[in-house]
Amino acid sequence: MAWNEPGGDNKDPWSGRDQDKGPPDLDQVIRSMQDKLGGIFGGGSDGQSGQPGQSFAGMGVVLVIALLLWCATGLYKIDAGLRGVITRFGAYTETTQPGLHWHLPVPIETVTKVNVKKERFLEVGYRSGGRQQSSLGSVPREALMLTEDENIVDARLAIQYQVKDAKNFLFNVFEPSATLKQVTESAERGVIGQSKIDFVLLEGRSEIVARIKKEIQDIMDTYEAGILVTSVNLQDAQPPEEVQAAFEDAIKAREDKQRFIREAQAYMKEVIPQARGAAARRVQAAQAYKAKVISEAKGDASRFDQLLVEYSKAPEITRKRLYLEAIEKVLQDSETVVVDVESSNNLLYLPLDKLGSSKKPGKVSSTRKPSEYVTSSTKPKSSVTNTRTSTRGRDRRGR
Repeated sequence: MAWNEPGGDNKDPWSGRDQDKGPPDLDQVIRSMQDKLGGIFGGGSDGQSGQPGQSFAGMGVVLVIALLLWCATGLYKIDAGLRGVITRFGAYTETTQPGLHWHLPVPIETVTKVNVKKERFLEVGYRSGGRQQSSLGSVPREALMLTEDENIVDARLAIQYQVKDAKNFLFNVFEPSATLKQVTESAERGVIGQSKIDFVLLEGRSEIVARIKKEIQDIMDTYEAGILVTSVNLQDAQPPEEVQAAFEDAIKAREDKQRFIREAQAYMKEVIPQARGAAARRVQAAQAYKAKVISEAKGDASRFDQLLVEYSKAPEITRKRLYLEAIEKVLQDSETVVVDVESSNNLLYLPLDKLGSSKKPGKVSSTRKPSEYVTSSTKPKSSVTNTRTSTRGRDRRGR
């Protein structure tokens, strides 16, 4: 039967409680806790002492709990990328790897966590607002230095490094960052002091950076600082502002020089092949002319040998045939003909050019004046030039 049904005597779940009673008093709660603790250590609620065995047992339990809690403080966890350096009363004990570990509770042993994967940055010669911001300004005390040829250069370096050995990083050097900065300045001044300003500003930047990085790492390894230099960047290298305009003019002049040299080399590469081609053509032409002359000479020699055979058979006939062929070859293009008549001192002229023009309409006739023909009253027969017809007639008379 439910409490609120008839005959249920109205016994609700809150019956027997004082409805007007509020929350318990704080003093009463504290007194209750004191009584319980007193019971553990042997004291009663009435202030009388309990049994001695109960007192010692309670104290032992408390000591055990306290000891367990104290030992639990030695538990620690090393995340990835970190190293744990354990010290016992301040002296180095060991270095622990990532994972869950335990050491003797504080203050006997303590652990210091060192991030060995974090990239740390160092700026030498300038200051910036961060990695993503540009340089805010130069620091002349760190940036200005002398070169080998006694010029002043403003050089700015950015160093990136990691912790290589956590123990050495914590104990061997008092301030690793300050030490690294001083070592960087010393190495930079040494390397740039052994180089000329043109080498620093132009073609030698990568070599200078490599030399600075090697020297920094060697010095830090000598100190056993536990630092690994991962990169050295030459942010800027330029002459001081007072002489920067003069240096820019010198750089422009050097660039013009290089441009002229390249243009001259291009012209040379263009002219030399042409000259070589022309020389090759001339050599080939000379060789062809040589071959031609040799072939003609061999042909003439062969014809002379054949003519010699015929000459040996009939000398007189061969001699006259050669004479006639030679005269025909000489006079075939002649326009002036002089005819010598025997037993006469006069010479006859035949205008063959005009006669030939009537037979050959396409040929332009000669326009020589009569005074241009050769006239002679006394000329020996051996020196007179005859035409083909007169020569043949003379030949007949001679026979």
